[in-house]
Amino acid sequence: MYILEEEKYFWLLLIIPVLVLFYAMLYFWKKRKQREFAHPVMLQQLSPDRSWFKPALKFGLLLIVLSLIVFALVNPKIGTKMETVTREGVDIVFAIDVSKSMEAEDIAPNRLEKTKQLVTQIINNLGSDRVGIIAYAGSAFPQLPITTDYAAARMFLQAMNTDMVSSQGTAIKEAIELAKTYYNPDEPTSKVLIIISDGEDHLGEVEAITKEAAAQGIRIFTIGVGSERGGPIPIKRGGITQSYKKDLNGETVITRMDEAILKEIAAATNGEYVRGNVTSEVTEKVSDFLRNLDQTEFEARQYAEYQSQFQWFLGLAILLLLADIFLLERKTAWVRKLNLFNEKKT
Repeated sequence: MYILEEEKYFWLLLIIPVLVLFYAMLYFWKKRKQREFAHPVMLQQLSPDRSWFKPALKFGLLLIVLSLIVFALVNPKIGTKMETVTREGVDIVFAIDVSKSMEAEDIAPNRLEKTKQLVTQIINNLGSDRVGIIAYAGSAFPQLPITTDYAAARMFLQAMNTDMVSSQGTAIKEAIELAKTYYNPDEPTSKVLIIISDGEDHLGEVEAITKEAAAQGIRIFTIGVGSERGGPIPIKRGGITQSYKKDLNGETVITRMDEAILKEIAAATNGEYVRGNVTSEVTEKVSDFLRNLDQTEFEARQYAEYQSQFQWFLGLAILLLLADIFLLERKTAWVRKLNLFNEKKT
């Protein structure tokens, strides 16, 4: 198992194609100037020992050195062993609405991106709780099983979009049903389901399923994203809005947040409801809610003793720099003696 400590430094690799472009431009400029100065045969006679290959080799070495330095700055770390640790916390499942109405921009930047911000911040504030993720629209699908790997949770979260579930709608009932399978009935952990949705166009009655969830000890915390005034649903192509969804009469569809169903679900399981407009308020409410729950001990296997590997990249970069210093641009003597091209000696 490995982790990348400072992934932001990968952006420095964008310098490489720029340097290659400048090198190519400089190469052709020099060739043109040399042709203006003298005939190629005369240039060969003026500098018989100059190698045409070694300047390109030295430039290639410098690009490799630059890449190695970037990887050293990123500092890959390798987990050297697995160990079982005892942790204390709560099992939390996030059920995230990915229906098309979540693309409405009545809350910046849009409802789904706001949801990702909220969930990311909630995960960042967790201690040793386990988390899982469900995506739902017209149906519900598992995304990430219960885990203590917060990095994996954030990765799956950022990959979620409104195209991942083909059937449209807001199947909160199915999401709750699926969430029930996430929790281990043999472990007496506190169970929390956090539903993030605009609540609009929910499919089916949820009263029966929320009673079942409450009977199994599942507390549901609901977060409403969107606004009462609502907004149109953009139709995008390549990330650019082309038009807005229209009804059968050609009128632009306005989607509005429906808090009623979200409040009803939270109340039925002795949970809480909060609007998702302000991230800090939401994370504070969720943190207070989780603190009041019983923390249960459980075992989790994880990589320990991550060791930095930057020194290997840095050491190889230094060796290549030394090689570049001693690599002259003239022909190597033993290669010249081979006379591979049967050149006539003058």
